[in-house]
Amino acid sequence: MSKKPKIFIAGGGLAGLTNAILLSKAGFEVCLAERKFYPFHRVCGEYVSNEALPFLKSLGLNPEDLQASKLEKLIIASPSGKTIHAPLDLGGFGISRYTLDEQLYLIAKQQGVEFLLGEKITDIYFHDEQFNISLAGKTYQADLVIGAFGKRSNLDKQLQRSSFYKRSPYMGVKYHVKLDFPKDTIRLDNFEGGYCGLNSIGTDSYCLCYLSENRHLKKYGSIAAVEEEVLSKNPFLREVFRNAEFIWDKPETINEIAFERKTLIENHILMCGDTAGMIAPLCGNGMAIALHSAKILSSCIIDICYDGINPTKRAQLEKAYSQTWQQEFAQRLFIGRTIQKLFGQNQISEMAITSLNYFPKVFSFLISKTHGKVFS
Repeated sequence: MSKKPKIFIAGGGLAGLTNAILLSKAGFEVCLAERKFYPFHRVCGEYVSNEALPFLKSLGLNPEDLQASKLEKLIIASPSGKTIHAPLDLGGFGISRYTLDEQLYLIAKQQGVEFLLGEKITDIYFHDEQFNISLAGKTYQADLVIGAFGKRSNLDKQLQRSSFYKRSPYMGVKYHVKLDFPKDTIRLDNFEGGYCGLNSIGTDSYCLCYLSENRHLKKYGSIAAVEEEVLSKNPFLREVFRNAEFIWDKPETINEIAFERKTLIENHILMCGDTAGMIAPLCGNGMAIALHSAKILSSCIIDICYDGINPTKRAQLEKAYSQTWQQEFAQRLFIGRTIQKLFGQNQISEMAITSLNYFPKVFSFLISKTHGKVFS
């Protein structure tokens, strides 16, 4: 007698939690492993395009109830402080991952998802149409595994993913701060070897998150020194670091952030969210893509495997997910990588901002191409 496959999700960020909620609602048995305990902070720009707003509400989460900020304007600045302004056509909202992830976690728990928190996955092995997942000295079995373990993980190495071995020059750093800045605006400031985003996340707090080439850390020896010697050459960032109230004693950090193409399927594991592919943070749309990719993957699983799994259905599932993902996201990620090349180097950044000010329609076009349509 056929039955719905048991599903194991590796990672509890936006993509993992969203898959868990949707699949559990559809009657699947779902187990999710996350190495941390909710709530916790992540390195993230904490901006969500309104393309994802109807979908989040369909999950039972209304950002307004969580005091999320409404974001309607965008400013991009060159290292010298030259700026270009544009409206965000769809708009968006700012919200802390500490808050958003916890709310999705609570919804998933109410749906009956089994959580394995504070435990590290050491191995995922597929044999004879069955997955064996090792963690904390125990082995779990599942029919399908979703990889949602984020931007970079030791699981990438364990699975021998080629993207893991392509060294990235970037590190990510995030603070929460208080300062005098418009609550409806996202600002992206360039500096030599990186860029920094600032936006309200509701109440009186702002997310300050930047991407910087690792060479600066090697040269100056500490994050504080990089901020003083590199970021502060940008006049706006200099004022922020001197005058803002920093809520945390130290920032959240992540190293080796890569924007290379990644495999969607690895040893029959279905990759989702940043694990499947990461848009350049300069485009500010990674959270919406993570949510949408989870909706796509869950829909494929529900449509194809609702009454069971076998080798033929597994092949159909992998093909359907790969094709739909490529159609929806491949071009957006490519454009994001291309746009990123216009920034991060002083001379090129200055030229890009100057040129886009002369051609504002081109700027609006690039913004639209890194965002998708509203989904629900």
